[in-house]
Amino acid sequence: MNDRRLQELALAVIDTEAAAISGLRQEIEQPSFTAACRLMLGCKGRVVVTGMGKSGHIAGKIAATLASTGTPAFFVHPGEASHGDLGMITTSDVVLALSNSGETTEIVTILPIIKRLNVPLIAMTGNPQSTLSLAATANINVSVVKEACPLGLAPTASTTAALAMGDALAVALLETRGFTEEDFARSHPGGSLGRRLLLLIDDLMHTGDAIPRVGIDTPLTDALMEMTRKGLGMTAVVDAQDRLAGVFTDGDLRRTIDHRIDLHKAIVKDVMTADCKTVHPGMLAAEALQIMETTKINALPVINDYNELVGALNMHDLLRAGVV
Repeated sequence: MNDRRLQELALAVIDTEAAAISGLRQEIEQPSFTAACRLMLGCKGRVVVTGMGKSGHIAGKIAATLASTGTPAFFVHPGEASHGDLGMITTSDVVLALSNSGETTEIVTILPIIKRLNVPLIAMTGNPQSTLSLAATANINVSVVKEACPLGLAPTASTTAALAMGDALAVALLETRGFTEEDFARSHPGGSLGRRLLLLIDDLMHTGDAIPRVGIDTPLTDALMEMTRKGLGMTAVVDAQDRLAGVFTDGDLRRTIDHRIDLHKAIVKDVMTADCKTVHPGMLAAEALQIMETTKINALPVINDYNELVGALNMHDLLRAGVV
């Protein structure tokens, strides 16, 4: 088998699964989809997602996606459900059950218990006339014309379709709930996304005596000493009222040398950058990062609404915090 044949086989899989996902459009336009959304939106407890085998893997992912986008959810293995885990389901919950055939023994076995609890049941199946589909409060049809597996045996296109439908449900609920980036970050505080969306400049900036700061009439040599002591690659230049007048950075030093200015005689206000970039307390650290990357600078003074210097931070602070 040559390389081109391997590519052709792989492309056939992509085409088959793409067609399976495309076919879901007509199912989303059916009342059963919106009925499922309404049941989950009205849920006072949690969405309990279940499935067996490959459908179980997809069910686990759907539960995780729902939970991270504002719909409390968890996965229950249907085999374990018959041996005690049904106790996890309360009358305030909604059950979402996945089975391509709709006849999975482990799920069919627990249907009477779900009905006895009077818990709404959403089914996601490939057979609208199956036992699971007919027992459901709302059934979403995720049937596919064929599997990507040439033997028609391994769940491939069918699991892809179920996964895509799960994402469609999760995002529809997310938008309806008004779920925001900040909400998402609160459920992902340990990840880089959480740090980017929650960490404020206030949490990172140097304050008080740690701020590199000199007056506008300070000799350049003293300003360089301040930069060295504070180690941020710049010093803020302030007036008598501690209002920011400009900054002097490593880049300004290089330009000063290029212009053959006598470093021992220069005053910092004559060689500083007056129209400098600044940030304010309360801004996201990610916003400071964007400014630094866009303008190709490595440090920023932090000022308040009165242009008074209140802090400073540089790229290393963002790197240490995991914002970059």
